[in-house]
Amino acid sequence: MQMRKITIALALVPMFFSTAAMAEKGLAYDATNSGWRTGYGECWTTTFRDKDPASTGCFGEPVAMTEGDADGDGVVDSKDQCPGTPAGTQVDAKGCALDSDGDGVVDAKDKCPGTPAGAKVDANGCELDSDGDGVVDSRDKCANTPAGATVDSKGCALGIVLRDVRFKLNSGELTADSKATLDKVAASLKARPDITSVAVIGHTDSSGAASYNQSLSEKRAKAVADYLVSQGVDGDILSSKGMGESSPVADNKTAEGRAQNRRVELKLN
Repeated sequence: MQMRKITIALALVPMFFSTAAMAEKGLAYDATNSGWRTGYGECWTTTFRDKDPASTGCFGEPVAMTEGDADGDGVVDSKDQCPGTPAGTQVDAKGCALDSDGDGVVDAKDKCPGTPAGAKVDANGCELDSDGDGVVDSRDKCANTPAGATVDSKGCALGIVLRDVRFKLNSGELTADSKATLDKVAASLKARPDITSVAVIGHTDSSGAASYNQSLSEKRAKAVADYLVSQGVDGDILSSKGMGESSPVADNKTAEGRAQNRRVELKLN
């Protein structure tokens, strides 16, 4: 009896060792079909079978399990570096939304595709226009153009309407906040060595006598020119003149129109 137990135990040793070796390779025994399978469910033939090979159902072309793609972007989860991509979004090989122009804004949100490399953009993927003159920063040769300026294709001012420059009542004396505006204008002019002349032109509305308005416009134009010179603008390129009420840009019958007509303009050459 003892000898029989020893014989049976020795006979089972190869199977135990083989089973352990198979397990180390990621294989598991399929007791239902009496065959070995990989972790993907593929069949694996072995020398240990309880049934005839033809009846195990585990011999033929292996069929691998399909890997999941939770967000349905066409990139399987194990390779998807951007899980949760919204439906319909075009993605790259990593499963991340495409950014064709490389501006940091994905194509689905980019309202300005084809942005030049290195250009700074806003949240819509459009190039920045920091001074608001209508010329994007990457093409703007004259940055920080003052508000109210008309510019050329390079973003350089051709003329500036100083609507924020105000004066004390019936006077050519500048208000304090107007000086702050003119400081920016002076800085812009000094940064333009290409400018050969600046004409400062004063305008009024039609309230009061025309002669009075002419005199007032001249005083205000001169006050602006003098202040620009005090801030370092070359006086040799500056001139001033008043146009009184002769060149309105709006209807003098309304308060809004009169406010638009009271202005100082700079003509640049």
